[in-house]
Amino acid sequence: MASATTTKEKGAAVPSPRTGTRSTGREIEGRDSVGMYLDEIARTPLLDAITEVELSKTIEAGLLAEHLLAEGRVGRKKGGAPKYATQEELEWLAEEGQRAIQRFIEANLRLVVSIARKYGRSQMPMLDLVQEGNTGLIRAVEKFDYAKGYKFSTYATWWVRQAITRGIAQQARVVRLPVHVVEELNQVGAARRTLERQLGREPDPEEIAAELDMDIERVLDLLSWGREHVSLDTPVDDEGDTSLGDLIAQETAPGPDSTFLDVESRDRLSHLVELLDDRAADIIRSRYGLVDGRQHKLADIGAKHGISAERVRQLEREALHKLRQLADPDLAA
Repeated sequence: MASATTTKEKGAAVPSPRTGTRSTGREIEGRDSVGMYLDEIARTPLLDAITEVELSKTIEAGLLAEHLLAEGRVGRKKGGAPKYATQEELEWLAEEGQRAIQRFIEANLRLVVSIARKYGRSQMPMLDLVQEGNTGLIRAVEKFDYAKGYKFSTYATWWVRQAITRGIAQQARVVRLPVHVVEELNQVGAARRTLERQLGREPDPEEIAAELDMDIERVLDLLSWGREHVSLDTPVDDEGDTSLGDLIAQETAPGPDSTFLDVESRDRLSHLVELLDDRAADIIRSRYGLVDGRQHKLADIGAKHGISAERVRQLEREALHKLRQLADPDLAA
């Protein structure tokens, strides 16, 4: 519904799990901080379906008003009749839209906490998980299209999980790899995606090295480190906007079917997987716990099919790309 730029410019204020309460340090020591945060956000009532649609329409009108204001298309005339609203009218619509965005976010903060709790404190401190999830909630409000008839909580859950998983992956990357190595990994990843689009296939390490004017041994080392340490950053789309970490939790986290897919979504995902060939379908089911709830390792799947773990990774990536093409773009983008 909204653009990321709009929300950031207007400053959608989300109560921070760390700073949102007014309690003293001693009070925090005596109570669960997540519970205190829940007490605060529980003051905002949940939205029913009708209110969600009304707020969505208000947001949509506000965004249009902001666009017209930015373009300077205010109160012009055409054929003697007003072509656009006045400056005052557009500013009022824009302000109403931002208020609707704020209300939408605040009414769904409890959803973020419920999702964050499923990841467990072992991956990140709970309040950090919530903070990451809140950014995903904002993104969900920005992208939600009420006209498609989706339930907002189901739609938003994907974006919240995406943000949390990305936060976990980024923290793991920072802990395990030096900054300069992370920068080189980003360069290699960007070059690989660019070459893949140009060549229509997975580029060889030699081609990546030539593209970056980097020593081949260094590229091989970086590719190895990348698979070992930051495998959640493996891109699964041509644009490189979405990583594997955006789509799944870490190996120790619950599978996607146990954390956010409702019955309707699971049935739809199962239907999409059935459109893949038998080997690709089995790889996706095994990797994402769609059969037994357990996410199987690449090596184990490779042994089952008589192929290497690296080949499994390649087939998994191809299958994910195909699934993204088959799925609704608003839910899989």
